[in-house]
Amino acid sequence: MSLSKTSLNNSLRLTAATLALALAGCGGSQPAYETSQSAPASTSGSSSVTAGQGSSSDPAPYEPVLERVNKPVPLAEGHPNEYVVQVGDTLWDIAGTFLKDPWFWPEIWYVNPDIVNPHLIYPGDVLGLVYIDGQPRITNVRASTYRLSPQARVTPLNQAIASIPYEDVAAFLRSGAILEKKQADGLPYLLRVRGDHLMGSAGNEIYVRGLPDTIPGTRYQLVHISDPLHDPDDNRLIGYVGIPVGDGRLRRGGDPATVALTDTSMEAIPGDRLLPEDDDIPLSFYPSAPSTAIEGRIISVVGGVSQIGQYMVVVLNRGTSDGLAVGNVLTVYQSGEEVHDRFGGGKITLPEEAAGTIMIFKTYDRISYGLVMEATQAIHIHDAVRNPN
Repeated sequence: MSLSKTSLNNSLRLTAATLALALAGCGGSQPAYETSQSAPASTSGSSSVTAGQGSSSDPAPYEPVLERVNKPVPLAEGHPNEYVVQVGDTLWDIAGTFLKDPWFWPEIWYVNPDIVNPHLIYPGDVLGLVYIDGQPRITNVRASTYRLSPQARVTPLNQAIASIPYEDVAAFLRSGAILEKKQADGLPYLLRVRGDHLMGSAGNEIYVRGLPDTIPGTRYQLVHISDPLHDPDDNRLIGYVGIPVGDGRLRRGGDPATVALTDTSMEAIPGDRLLPEDDDIPLSFYPSAPSTAIEGRIISVVGGVSQIGQYMVVVLNRGTSDGLAVGNVLTVYQSGEEVHDRFGGGKITLPEEAAGTIMIFKTYDRISYGLVMEATQAIHIHDAVRNPN
């Protein structure tokens, strides 16, 4: 589970094309634009609008499946009829501008086929409420000058907005990692430090076993296996806390291979594990409600703090085997406090209270990483997470 800033940044550049999905709701004020024009059918048979400028013969890099909901999706109170995308906006922010519940946007976003790269949202784009088949939707009604310029087709995709704040994710992930048990057991490990050193630091070379055949120069991150993580529901061992040790570069392949330590924050010792620095963290997602009922808990927070707030990275005891997927949104419930009833006597546990919202951005079999998008009160380890209402 390599969690380097470099790989995150590269992933953002390559996957931002899927992040401009879905932003509208039903009900609320009269939309600013109307059209009786039926648009090309999507993969689910839904229609779209043609309200933009410019044209593109390039195929979209990703075609979302439009899912219908059984009841109207409410718009946010005081929502605008038109919004100009700003530098620094995230898809979550924009969804919250239009929708009461941002995770419903995949069902009601319509792609405008008349603009370049219709699945991306750029600063300067104008998003507006439109009427399609009698229902309000969100679409890109006017593309920015940047998008319509002749250079737009060759401009790096990282100019498009992201779904979550990259800087916040990267900062926390560089401060630690959670290794799933199965993953930790299979990682390459430090056999010994070259020379007469018991421990290694920047400038030393180490011998490593278990490295795949890779070219010299490949970069790795060293982590120290620390405290075990047990599922609070059944006490099964599901992973370990990984403490960052430093970075290294492969100097010579083989078994054992030789890795030169280039930067260290603590001593490298035999048994430390190596993670490939370019391990992909997919960020090609959009907020959505889980497709199955999820009942889990927060088991760790990256950074080791006791109270958890907005834009902190947390680890859950639920993963793909439980039906969780990247982009799923969960509500956090603060555990009810046990208090003494001085009138009726005895102790009573107060009910759980909603404390915030988490969006999943990395999943494994039994654990997941999530970013706290909203925190209405303090969130703690072992607080419950469930499907949003």
